[in-house]
Amino acid sequence: MGRVEAPCALIVMGVSGSGKSTVAGALGERLGWRFEDGDSFHPASNVEKMRAGHPLTDEDRWPWLNAIADEIERVCGRGEHVIIACSALKHTYRDVLLRGRSDVRFVFLKGTKELIAERLAQRKGHFMPPGLLTSQFDTLEPPEAGEHVLTVSIDETVEAIVDGIVRQLKLGGAISKVLP
Repeated sequence: MGRVEAPCALIVMGVSGSGKSTVAGALGERLGWRFEDGDSFHPASNVEKMRAGHPLTDEDRWPWLNAIADEIERVCGRGEHVIIACSALKHTYRDVLLRGRSDVRFVFLKGTKELIAERLAQRKGHFMPPGLLTSQFDTLEPPEAGEHVLTVSIDETVEAIVDGIVRQLKLGGAISKVLP
């Protein structure tokens, strides 16, 4: 069996409340890769807009997506690895994040609106109010096979989700051999 090359970046994507940061953080620990929360790349004006209960427009998102894409370029250019939690709801957003790269993979956290709404209702201290969930699902364009995507159900434990992602990446026991 040939050696499987690890992607330089994994973008854990999905609607707000799907568990992006939790899963991405746990995946980072498992693989020994750095984790970045895509929310930290938002300009302050976007955070304030969401905190006020207003959905972002595409114009609001372009600087944010480009900042994340710049970070991916920097990390991959250095031969490092990163996992970024980012909603990446539309095909065009994912195109901006990829910038034509073939060494980046998306991990789509798929769940029902009901399950995610229940999770959002229990979440404390996050700037994204539960009332914006409908706008997230309205905006979501589920990724297609040609978009370098792994799809996983969020109806499992975080550990089981991470196990499934690692299996789909086909890195298995070879992780330490392909990582710097």
